[in-house]
Amino acid sequence: MSANSSANTNGAKEPEAGPPFWRTTPLSAMTRPQWESLCDGCGRCCLHKIEDADTGEVHYTNVACRLLNLHTCGCKNYKNRWDDVPDCVELSPVVLPNLQWLPSTCAYRLLYEGKVLPWWHPLVSGNRDTVHQAGISVRGRVIAESRADLLDYHVVTWPE
Repeated sequence: MSANSSANTNGAKEPEAGPPFWRTTPLSAMTRPQWESLCDGCGRCCLHKIEDADTGEVHYTNVACRLLNLHTCGCKNYKNRWDDVPDCVELSPVVLPNLQWLPSTCAYRLLYEGKVLPWWHPLVSGNRDTVHQAGISVRGRVIAESRADLLDYHVVTWPE
């Protein structure tokens, strides 16, 4: 029996599992649950950013959106986030080409660029904590929006 197959309780061989959906399903064809599961929970997209008016370059800050839970790195009100943060970005396959500011580690960006998900991504590791253990998430590195002064004082280079 191969490493990818197993026997059921009757001893019959189970079919081998195919490749994971994110390797075979185009982003535009994913179901809503598949699409949502691509988010690794790093919280990087929920950081305030500053765009240079002259160059268009986007700079990350260590200031988190007021809805970001600073420990879990998840949105406190995901379903209704636009009620509190009207300019919250909705990621979709249609807008991905226009979101060059997404971190290089973002699963949506990686898959859009034809790359593989890293070992720490929860879909690969099977564990939601590996994104934190690998130091990819913003946990422990950001401050709440309510505690920040001018964003210019909070520019960081670590998201990339």
